[in-house]
Amino acid sequence: MGLDIRLPIGLMFAIAGALLAAYGLVSDPAIYQRSLGLNINLWWGAVMLIFGLTMLMLARRAHRAGRR
Repeated sequence: MGLDIRLPIGLMFAIAGALLAAYGLVSDPAIYQRSLGLNINLWWGAVMLIFGLTMLMLARRAHRAGRR
């Protein structure tokens, strides 16, 4: 069987989400005044990271089910 599409999608979203969340953690809070003080980078980075990890978990589960 070929490569499961969930694996590269999961990796891409997990890496991008981790980078965005890390930037949200270390950035200056003054740049978030336009978004009413809400740290958009941190929140969307966490959402992307969770989505990426979910895709990786589903790919791993499908790989294990295929081996049986």
